[in-house]
Amino acid sequence: MKNTKAYHFRIGISLAVFLLLGVFCVRFFGFSPTEIASGRPLSSPDISHLFGTDHLGRDVLARVGAGAITTLSIAFGTVSIGAMFGLLLGTVAAYFEGLFDEILMTVSDLLTAFPSILFALLVISLTGPGTTALIWVLGVLFIPSFARVVRTEVRRVKNLDYIRRAHLMGASNIRIFIRHIFPNTLPVFLSAVVIGFNNAVLAEASMSFLGLGVLPPRVSLGRMLSESQGYLLTAPWIAICTGITISLFIFAFSMLADGLRQKKEDV
Repeated sequence: MKNTKAYHFRIGISLAVFLLLGVFCVRFFGFSPTEIASGRPLSSPDISHLFGTDHLGRDVLARVGAGAITTLSIAFGTVSIGAMFGLLLGTVAAYFEGLFDEILMTVSDLLTAFPSILFALLVISLTGPGTTALIWVLGVLFIPSFARVVRTEVRRVKNLDYIRRAHLMGASNIRIFIRHIFPNTLPVFLSAVVIGFNNAVLAEASMSFLGLGVLPPRVSLGRMLSESQGYLLTAPWIAICTGITISLFIFAFSMLADGLRQKKEDV
């Protein structure tokens, strides 16, 4: 069992690093993702264009690399907002409990009950599509899930005997959290962050696919999937290469999250 857990963790790390290195190499050493007619329009994959070209002759491999960087950047911003505020709110709610805890959980229940994609569509339809708006909308939607994970773990850890002894010895709340509580919640929190990253990649791809995320000339994997719909029969390699890239990232970070979760269970 332990070998399987370590295997999942190593596979996730290795594949994620391999994909990230590949994406950055393609982005900075390949064709320009926006250069029109760098090759023949809708040419199939060959030695000069490994993923073929799109309807404007743009190199699909270069666009996949640029789109992956955009998608991962948005996912990183989304998770950063959700994790930072979720960590703060979840910790305060669990540590002090009372009225603030009840208010936070009520707001979290309301946000969770409302379909997140519909909420994002509503807000972005009012603010207008764009990268900044998308990051903030998705980041706010991710806060309740992180807050719940942190709240559950902090409530579990703060009732342990050594935490009570630290209180009796006069340690401050901030010192107890930094030195004792947070290190014990970190494995679960990191697992939640990796899972959240997966969800953010899918959310960004979905919003850009609907035309409410990244705007041209910037490239994203979701927008590439949307543009490839009209060429599924004549140039299927565009959709296939883009979809496989998204799937590989999801698989890599899912394996990493599974490894982190299983390592926590061994502790």
